[in-house]
Order: sequence, then structure tokens, then C-alpha cells
Amino acid sequence: MAEWKRAEVEAAFHEFVAMGDRCAESGDWNPWADIHSEDGVWFEHHFGTQRGREAIRQVIVDVMKPVPMMYFPVEWYMIDNNRVASYIWQQMPDPAGGTEVYRFGNITVLEYAGEGLWSFQEDVYNPTEATDMMKRWIAAGGKLASA
Repeated sequence: MAEWKRAEVEAAFHEFVAMGDRCAESGDWNPWADIHSEDGVWFEHHFGTQRGREAIRQVIVDVMKPVPMMYFPVEWYMIDNNRVASYIWQQMPDPAGGTEVYRFGNITVLEYAGEGLWSFQEDVYNPTEATDMMKRWIAAGGKLASA
């Protein structure tokens, strides 16, 4: 396993988070796929294992199409050589413009591959909790983007 300077891994993690925010803002998730190595693996417990950047791209673009307004506040993260473990909220804005919180927790584990790329990502969350949050958000007036 390659050794990476903590500062490089940490900068890449902050770019990973910022990329998610930019993709959510634009509604275009193609750039998010591009920060994964060509042979990257994304293990997403609800949508399965994607092998390769283009497989990752296909799934993330489809999955995020109805929820471009989702954002991803980081609760905490830790770095161990090339690995980052983090707790990132999957959060929707209050459709009424108030302060109601619509979110579910997600543990993301990443393996850094160098040059700003990630070779592995695993997202661990409770799909039932995610579904319940989305139902509550829609009942409060939230609208999904048209596919």
C-alpha cells in the first residue's frame, strides 16, 4: 500500500466533500465520478458494487437525478494513511423554508489513490431511515426533480 502525506489525503477529502456540494448545486454528478480512479470501486449498500469510473458515473448520475438539492454536511472524519472514515449527513432543505431537519446519517470510507483520486468508496447507511426521511420530506411539501 502506498504511503501518502496526511496533508494530501486531507486536501483530497475536502475536495471530495466540496465536489459533492458543487454537483448538488449544478445537478451534474459527472464530475463526482471523475474523482474516482478509472478502476475505482464504489460499494453502496443499497445500490450494489460499482466497478470502474464509468459504472460509478452511470449509477451516481441516475441516483442523484431526482434529488439535486441534497447536501452533505460532514459531522466528523479521521485519516489513517490512505484511508478516510467519515460521518456525512445526507440532508434535504426544509421545503417550508424553516428549520425542520430532514437527514439521515452515512458512514463513508474512502481509500486514496493519489493525484486527487479515490480508488475505493463504501457508503454505509440504513436504507429504511433514508426512505422514511424522504417520505417525511415529501409530506412536508418537498418535490423531487423530474427525471
